[in-house]
Amino acid sequence: MKFEYTPKEQLEIIQTGAADIISKDELLAKLEKSYKTGKPLVVKLGADPSAPDIHLGHTVVLQKLKQFQDLGHQAVFLIGDFTGRIGDPTGKKKTRPALSEAEIIQNAETYKIQIGKILDLTRTRIVFNSEWLAPMTFADVLKLSAQYTVARMLERDDFEKRFKSQTPISVVEFMYPLMQGYDSVALQADVELGGIDQTFNLLVGRELQRAYYQEPQVTLTVPILEGLDGKDKMSKSLGNYVGINEAPEQIFGKLMSIPDELMMRYYELLTGFTPDKLKEIKVKVTEDPRNAKVLLAKTITAIYHGSEAGDSAERGFEKLFGKSGDGIPDDVEEISLQVPAEGISLVKLLVTTQLAPSGGEAKRLIAQGGVKLNQEKQTDPAKLFKSGENFLLQSGKRNFKKITLVN
Repeated sequence: MKFEYTPKEQLEIIQTGAADIISKDELLAKLEKSYKTGKPLVVKLGADPSAPDIHLGHTVVLQKLKQFQDLGHQAVFLIGDFTGRIGDPTGKKKTRPALSEAEIIQNAETYKIQIGKILDLTRTRIVFNSEWLAPMTFADVLKLSAQYTVARMLERDDFEKRFKSQTPISVVEFMYPLMQGYDSVALQADVELGGIDQTFNLLVGRELQRAYYQEPQVTLTVPILEGLDGKDKMSKSLGNYVGINEAPEQIFGKLMSIPDELMMRYYELLTGFTPDKLKEIKVKVTEDPRNAKVLLAKTITAIYHGSEAGDSAERGFEKLFGKSGDGIPDDVEEISLQVPAEGISLVKLLVTTQLAPSGGEAKRLIAQGGVKLNQEKQTDPAKLFKSGENFLLQSGKRNFKKITLVN
């Protein structure tokens, strides 16, 4: 095939937003060879099917794989259905329970649907590593195990900490990096992608390829994405995440809440914009931060829901939070709620009207100042409301209900 960009131009695009490349010289050499021969590079990204719900933090490395794909290279998305039986021990403080086969299959199918929002599935090779790991004989496993020492394994930060604290490490966990590395051998990968927390595993792949007489892969790692607060890693448990399956209005609204200083990082890691486009954006972020943030929110919303949804989410946001408005939408739902004679507490009211998914979440929202009654913050979760009252109740920035209480 004929590539649109020269090897040096490809390298400039690829290294944008990357944390580390081992090594750039090797990658440039591979790109030059690919350019001359017309043979695309095999670019591998592995996923452990233990957490199938993808948020923007997970998409950073998927966007990098898309860059390679858009440049004309072969994107290989590997689902670790076999390694998933062990579970990736990276960053874990104790042995991780293995997934059942049914869980792995279900999660893998969910992954395929979600990655299709980023990658062109018609040009993506999706593979399962059980294809080559399951048929291995014990002799094959011994040969693989002989390529690495226990001392080298204990250089890995999480293993080292667990060893020093006398926390159990199962022998099978040592097999995980070897199995992931052998995936690169089986695929004859030219490049492997991963988060910076995967550096050790990716480098094992390089060494195993040498041991099996292959040219070692280049490893490219991407940063860990900060969450909406701009401080901690994006995480569901911290509540600072944006899920790619969330409604367009939610994605847009959440992204409009990020600190201004986080904008360029999100642009670089989440949009797939070219270096030239990013230079333009950098000026816009400085000179017109609000509209730069609107463009960011619309761009990311459109990636996962389409351009029309991005435009619609923008209009809805401007209607709700425009400079001239009071922040209250015109079409607030009105409900009539029957309550007992003794009344209903604020916490129960939030849950009953679906302004909070649970009592615990309702209490958290109140504690954080996220609940307003007629635009005044509420601080008492036990506050009682009785029949005959009517008011505007708000939960978070975008959820409103006009409520009338009756007997």
